[in-house]
Amino acid sequence: MAGPHDDTPPLGPRHWPAWLGIGAMALLARLPWPVQRALGRTIGRLLRRALPARRRVAARNLELCFPELSADAREALLRRHFEAIGIGLFEFARAWWGSVEPLRRGLVVEGLEHMEAARAGGRGVIVVSGHFTTLEVCGRLMCDHAPLAGMYRPHAQPAMEWAVRRGRARYAAAMFPKQDLRGSVRHLKRGGLLWYAPDQDPSRGESVYVPFFGQPAHSLTSTHQLARMSGASVLFYQHARREDGGYTLRLFPASEGYPTSDATADTAEVMAAIETMARAAPEQYLWIHRRFKRRPDGSSAY
Repeated sequence: MAGPHDDTPPLGPRHWPAWLGIGAMALLARLPWPVQRALGRTIGRLLRRALPARRRVAARNLELCFPELSADAREALLRRHFEAIGIGLFEFARAWWGSVEPLRRGLVVEGLEHMEAARAGGRGVIVVSGHFTTLEVCGRLMCDHAPLAGMYRPHAQPAMEWAVRRGRARYAAAMFPKQDLRGSVRHLKRGGLLWYAPDQDPSRGESVYVPFFGQPAHSLTSTHQLARMSGASVLFYQHARREDGGYTLRLFPASEGYPTSDATADTAEVMAAIETMARAAPEQYLWIHRRFKRRPDGSSAY
């Protein structure tokens, strides 16, 4: 794990409800994979009804990003999205506390040679992806093939933060809180691999507006900054759950000439690549996030 931290689990009474939830997730992580997939779809349908605010956000995002689709087609995509979220809950649980052996069967991994080329001469590599429902489990599956470290947002609940950090320590080379820029840069300068998803509307940090699905999206310039400070290569990582129940992990060649001196252009390149990934598996992208909550004129899309 990256950086010093107290490894003692928080056990006080105020943390007991969180531990009950963690225990339930750890038990559910051990259900047979076909059962989890079926149950996940059902839970996703229930979440679609139980979370009206998130449903409205996702519907608005789909309206903005897929204007070419009919209302019925967008509604069908919205239903599939919530089913993907339900399955994703079990994937997260498996990644942290269960076995991914059933998920390794039928796994397709493409482009590892691009990662090796990007690492030539001991150079670090920023492995850029987006916030997909498959994010965590595909990170664990990729760690079978490459020693990925990751950047993450710490959980506000201490018990969950402790449990998830311990779960990720089973497979990640290191985990850096998003505030630990120095640790991330140091890892990259040592030739490490850093998995990073910079596609959500940031609450802080240097940012610009660049196109995302034809909309102006408030976006972090952090990929550009990390590459400039560390000298790391940048390559894009696509991961998706297939209809047959398997997974495909795909690495693309390192971006030529990245970073440039233009933070906005570099950030636009990153967002364009993530858009391409999202178009390839639209139901699996995290549309419940308020991606366009800030517009250049100060308004919100929601």
